[in-house]
Amino acid sequence: MRARMALKASDQIVEYREVLLRDKPQSMLDISSKGTVPVLLLNTGEVIDESLDVIDWALTQYDPFDWSRSKKSKKSEILIEKNDGEFKHHLDRYKYSKRYKDEDPIHHRQNCMNFINEIEDQLSITKFLYDNKISILDISILPFIRQFRIADIKWFDTLKKPNTQKWLMSFLDSELFKSVMIKYPQWKDGDEKLFFP
Repeated sequence: MRARMALKASDQIVEYREVLLRDKPQSMLDISSKGTVPVLLLNTGEVIDESLDVIDWALTQYDPFDWSRSKKSKKSEILIEKNDGEFKHHLDRYKYSKRYKDEDPIHHRQNCMNFINEIEDQLSITKFLYDNKISILDISILPFIRQFRIADIKWFDTLKKPNTQKWLMSFLDSELFKSVMIKYPQWKDGDEKLFFP
């Protein structure tokens, strides 16, 4: 989702292939043995297979909203590291607890709340996570906060975290989010080309 948002915002048109991770096409594995998404194959033959790197690449091409302004901030770097590290670790064990033996989802949900509290505190100071406009920082963290909410929407929506809830809903209701969340059919070798956005 975060890579899609950056591609859309930077007006980069890519040939798009929707894959199911339980049914990975060999052509994907041939260019990135990691077997995870996203994978971006450039015309130069270079492969970018980390979402944060796709964001950086896209916004290096064109950054009309100056999303990259938060990239130089140590605060942004620390928040993204926490999001992609500790928060995601606990989020996976909360949302997908059945995949992990002897894991207590409520324990992991509580650990996730440490990060939510940090987000809430920042959003009491600024409208978005870096300042008062969207930046890479928001785009990088948004999908994981969305996943945290999806794990138990009713519970999340009753939390007394008005800044985080308002911030998240502003994205979920945005044209940008709706435009990148279009469902595509699973791609198979030989299928007609699709382009995004």
